[in-house]
Order: sequence, then structure tokens, then C-alpha cells
Amino acid sequence: MTKAEKVKFVIKTLKDFYPEIPIPLDHKDPYTLLIAVLLSAQCTDVRVNKITPQLFAKADNPYDMVKMTVEEIKQIIRPCGLSPMKSKGIYGLSKIIIESHNGEVPKSFSALEALPAVGHKTASVVMAQAFGVPAFPVDTHIHRLMYRWNLTNGKNVKQTEKDAKRLFPEELWNDLHLQIIWYGREYSPARGWNLDADIITKTIGRKTIIDGYYK
Repeated sequence: MTKAEKVKFVIKTLKDFYPEIPIPLDHKDPYTLLIAVLLSAQCTDVRVNKITPQLFAKADNPYDMVKMTVEEIKQIIRPCGLSPMKSKGIYGLSKIIIESHNGEVPKSFSALEALPAVGHKTASVVMAQAFGVPAFPVDTHIHRLMYRWNLTNGKNVKQTEKDAKRLFPEELWNDLHLQIIWYGREYSPARGWNLDADIITKTIGRKTIIDGYYK
């Protein structure tokens, strides 16, 4: 297969597997999505979705969030890990959103990435899922699969994002990044990987096989 043929195969297979694409993190607006994505760093979406209802019951907007103390936020989000950093980030970004953005989550990459504890991946998720702006957030699943599919050299997530944007049509980015995440979780995990169930890797994956598996 040529690389172009591989890309077409990935797009078609993912569309067949996920014609409707659920959003992994529960939220109701750009602000609650931003907080949920921030909490998801080094934490599973399942756990985040268990914690955010408790947090949002007290504060689901920046004005209520800054009425809480950093310590109060930290106690609620502790199960998500990295709670000292994340609680300071949540409080700090909420304050900036109020003071600099009239209480609304900004709609640009630069403004989002200027917020405390908000990196490029978090900004990309918010831009894509909250505002519909084409973006290709790369998480561990996408990074792993792009390498397994020989569509990137796998050196770092920045390179993986660059390669994904170069290979896939821009109008598909927002759907594809979610489809790849779901596919990675269900068919191509880091652990307990069954190559026979992973039709994409089995069809187009790297041909270096170690212990019977594509690495």
C-alpha cells in the first residue's frame, strides 16, 4: 500500500467503526469542557467524568469557581491526580477568563494557551470540540497508533500532530482525532493488545514484528 492508500483505508475503516462519534468527556459548554480536559491530564476520562459532577455542582462557571479556594478545588479533584497543579490552574484560568475575557472561554489558540495549566493539546481539544475549529489534538492513543500505522516516526507528539495534519484532510481532523482515540482504546491498546482484532494495524502497520506483534 502507498501512504495515500493507507490514509484512505484508515479514514474509511474509522468511519465504518464510528459513524457517530461520542465525546469522551462530559461537559455542557466550553468552560466545563476546558476544565474537564485540564483534569484529564494523566487521568482517565472515566475518572474525570466521575469527579466533574461534584466540582460542577459547586462551580460550573468561572464566577463561581473563583468563589472557592484553591484548597477546596484541590480536595474535590484529588482523585484525578496532580491536584496541586490542576487546582491552581483551574482557579487561575477562571480568574483570567473573568478579568480578560468577560467570563467567556477565549476562542483562539494563543489566548487559550496563555491560560494557566493549558497546553497545546488542551487548547486544541477545546477549539475542536467546543468551537468547531479544525485541530488535531494528539493524546497517547493517537501518538501510539500513528506510529503503529507507520504514518509518523513517533519521536514526539509535536511531530505526530504535524504528520497527522499533513496526511489527513483538514475537514476531517475534528472527527478523526476522536475516532482514533476510540479505536485505540477498543482495538489497539498499549496493553492487552490483540493484533487480530486490530484490523488497521494488521492491514497497514509496521512490518517489524517482535514476539508476534507489530511494535
